[in-house]
Amino acid sequence: MRAFDATTHYFNRAADLIDLSDNMRRLLLTPNREVQVQVAIKRDNGELTTYLGYRVQHDNARGPMKGGLRYHPQVDIDEVRSLAALMTWKTAVMNLPYGGAKGGVAVDPRQLSANELELVTRRFVDAIHDLVGPDVDIPAPDMGTNAIVMAWFANQYSKYHGFSPAVVTGKPVELHGLPGREEATGRGVGVFAYKLVGRLGRKPADTRVAIQGFGNVGSHAAKFLHEADFRLVAISDLSGAYYRPEGLDVPAMLHYALGNKGSLEGYCGAEKVAAEKLLELDVELLIPAALGGVITAANAPRVKAPLIIEGANGPIDSDADELLETRGTIILPDILANAGGVTASYFEWVQNRQHYSWGINRVRQELDHLLSEAFEKVWEVKQERKVSLRTAAYILGISRVGRATVLGGIA
Repeated sequence: MRAFDATTHYFNRAADLIDLSDNMRRLLLTPNREVQVQVAIKRDNGELTTYLGYRVQHDNARGPMKGGLRYHPQVDIDEVRSLAALMTWKTAVMNLPYGGAKGGVAVDPRQLSANELELVTRRFVDAIHDLVGPDVDIPAPDMGTNAIVMAWFANQYSKYHGFSPAVVTGKPVELHGLPGREEATGRGVGVFAYKLVGRLGRKPADTRVAIQGFGNVGSHAAKFLHEADFRLVAISDLSGAYYRPEGLDVPAMLHYALGNKGSLEGYCGAEKVAAEKLLELDVELLIPAALGGVITAANAPRVKAPLIIEGANGPIDSDADELLETRGTIILPDILANAGGVTASYFEWVQNRQHYSWGINRVRQELDHLLSEAFEKVWEVKQERKVSLRTAAYILGISRVGRATVLGGIA
């Protein structure tokens, strides 16, 4: 099943339960705008190379559209369309005044020099600058992009539209960014883990955790969970999975990766196992926080964890989701689980508009409050409707977007 088909599947499952009309379904599922652009640069060796860039603006019923910008060789219009729709429901679940968007360039940033990466970013902005803006569509970092890319984006946009720091979020703190934005998605995963195990009567110290991915999301989630007394027994990155049943030394792993270009390659403080085996370990909590589609109908029967928190976007395909749900696995869905990043982005956008900055303590306090509030609301819908957390989150998001659409009028 393609990415947007899976998103539609979850949408329709929730829409059936709230008797959403066919016309409203069509309206809410159809993106407002889809753009494909040419991004041509001259490589450092003088070669002319052309990449394809995309921006899908899904819905603006609740406010300007918001969504990440990813650089990855597998980026295509279907993936971007799906992620834009997910952002619409995600911002609604968090009750942020946004709609959903997403963008990307089909390029492997690891194969580009810093100069080439900057050129790709600036040429992409040249192609879409009239379609984005602080009151229209606000990009943010995603897979393959970071604060530096956002700084280039904002700078290039300002050449057309003047000083506009609120055009993107996730910028460097020194360039109108937000302290705590980088950690926000991973911190959110940790906050939700704490809330979820508490709701189920478990204690963090008795909860063994495996995290797939040790990038921005996985590493910050690991840090938070370690400090909250969870027992992390397995962590993986591109180099493989590292397993220690009695518990990993998370601070040591963070320190090692920091001095090894972000990689755990060569880490000797744990047993190294095949990366795919991490998903099948005997743990209480599994957090897939890397790529989408890693849990499928083929390997889902071997997934032992009774709790899963989707740190990545779409890590469980729809067939696997139904299989796990039937088995009683509790899954906290991506449209809630990784919403810490967009929530912190909202804080940054607000402060850019006000030309005022918060300190890290206030950022964390406000973030934890909004995340907890959203979790409790989704849990309430789950209990009232007797549905999964995924369906409850979709019901909440669709209801809010649908209501805003009706109130705003179509004419």
